[in-house]
Amino acid sequence: MTMGVVAPATASAAAPRADTVQQGLNALVRGDGLPAALASVKGRDGRTRTYTAGVGDLATGAKVPADGQVRIGSNTKTFTAVVVLQLVAEGKIGLDAKVETYLPGLVRGEGIDGRDITVRQLLQHTSGLPDYEGDIDDDTIRHRYFEPRELLDVAFRHKADFAPGKGWNYSSTNYVVAGLIVQKVTGRGIAAEIDQRVVKRLGLRHTYFPAPGDRTIREPHPKGYHRASADAPLRDFTEIDPSAGWAAGGMISTNSDINRFFTALLAGRLLPAAQLAEMRTTVPIGDTGAGYGLGLMSRPLSCGGVYWGHGGDINGYETRGGATDDGRAANIAVTAIPTDEAVTKRLEGLVDTALCR
Repeated sequence: MTMGVVAPATASAAAPRADTVQQGLNALVRGDGLPAALASVKGRDGRTRTYTAGVGDLATGAKVPADGQVRIGSNTKTFTAVVVLQLVAEGKIGLDAKVETYLPGLVRGEGIDGRDITVRQLLQHTSGLPDYEGDIDDDTIRHRYFEPRELLDVAFRHKADFAPGKGWNYSSTNYVVAGLIVQKVTGRGIAAEIDQRVVKRLGLRHTYFPAPGDRTIREPHPKGYHRASADAPLRDFTEIDPSAGWAAGGMISTNSDINRFFTALLAGRLLPAAQLAEMRTTVPIGDTGAGYGLGLMSRPLSCGGVYWGHGGDINGYETRGGATDDGRAANIAVTAIPTDEAVTKRLEGLVDTALCR
């Protein structure tokens, strides 16, 4: 179902008329029923191209702002992991130290014990900590403020997924614990640490961690929509309380800022070589060909090699993308989480198209 007219590409360098990225964004809107799609691509030629498709507001038909701000969901995990690894480099956190060292008595449950889980296992999702996200319904996430420890209370009602180090399972709970460790060792909030250590250092002018109670998106942005099921109507979820994401998923940014972040990270501008090497040491994610490092994912490219990034889903927005070691980068956002996994696969395929052309 078509959600509106397809806006033309906007670019710092004019995009070719039959641009494959623009065609892919158009298809996500026209064929897959997403309200809007927007992308920023830095190509082999070093030029950055910015694209939009669809409409930024279903009620008014307003255009999608070029490179508008979106909620970036779990891309936040990479920012949190960078801060943890900077603190490792500074000798303030031990990567193979136990969680108990920093948060005594906090991580406890059935099969769950902070005395057995390392910081590395948190960052790599090999801790066995159960996820809290499935236990909080959409409307509660939208309106309620959660303290980080409340999120842990929700998670620890469940038994461990597996013994620490004995498996891999993606769980935002890991990054809530990691955020609390950062706060314990620095004496400052995770938002302040990310802002000082990453955002300001790289000059990411459109990237921020919302303050408690801030449900808005500051700068021009496409509205975000949410569909509870495949046959449910789209609802405006632009303004939500992001506290349920916190250090695992609360941040706001733009596609071009995310590209700058991942490019700078791979270039060694945020971490010493030893910590960047640890971050890039991956465990396989099933049989997908992808690997998960310390808050950083590698995915194979159809044209050879891999790209490094993360991706994120939060009600209203889904983002996918990453960067290559030779400086190419692509990030794509859509303004609803697809209810059909095949649509997300097409979105990921479009990242591959953007990086391989």
